Amino acid sequence: MLLWRPGSDRRMISSALLGGGLGRRGWILNAQVPPGYARLDAERHLAELAARAGAEGPGVGLMTAARILDRCFAADEGAEALVTAGIGVRGWAAAPGAGSSEPLPAGTINILVSLPVALSDAALVNAVATATEAKVQALRDAGVDASGTPTDAVCVAAALPPPGRPAAVEPFAGPRSPWGARLARAVHRATLLACTRAAAADG
Repeated sequence: MLLWRPGSDRRMISSALLGGGLGRRGWILNAQVPPGYARLDAERHLAELAARAGAEGPGVGLMTAARILDRCFAADEGAEALVTAGIGVRGWAAAPGAGSSEPLPAGTINILVSLPVALSDAALVNAVATATEAKVQALRDAGVDASGTPTDAVCVAAALPPPGRPAAVEPFAGPRSPWGARLARAVHRATLLACTRAAAADG
C-alpha cells in the first residue's frame, strides 16, 4: 500500500472507489490487490486497509493489481504526480460493445496529482481531463496501442481556498493554463515511465 497524508486537508476530486467525487479529504491510499481480485465490497475493504494503516477521517482509496513498488514520480514547478501502472488489460475508450456492470480485471493506471494552489470546482474537473489527456499522450509515446485500461482512476488534490480570498483560487486547469500545463507535464513524465516499465514487464 501507498498512503499519503499531506498534513492538512486538501480539496480532492477523484474517480476512486472510496471517497470519490469532490470534497475535503485528508489522505490518499493506493492499495495493491492480486490479479483477479473480485471482492464485491471493495469500498469497505479499502476503508479497512486505510484504518489499519492509521488513516483517520475522510480520504480517497484506490486499488490496482500493478506493483506498488514500481510507482513513478515526477514534478514540474510545484505540480507533482505519482503513477502506478498495470497495462496487461488495455484498449481504446471508444471500443464497440455494450460495456459491463460486472467487476473488471484489475490492472489499472492510477494517477495521483498534488497541486500547491487552490482550484475552483470547474478547474478541478478540468484538471482531471488534463491528467487524462496527458496519460493518453504518455501511452502513445510509450508505444502502447490503447487509451488506457478499463479500471483507470485519477485523484487530484489541491490546496484549500484561502478564507476570504476568492481571487486566490485558480479558475483554469486546462493544458495551456499555468497550473494545467505543469500538471500535464508531471503526469506525462510519470505515466510514460510507469507504462514503459509495465510494457517491458509484460514482454
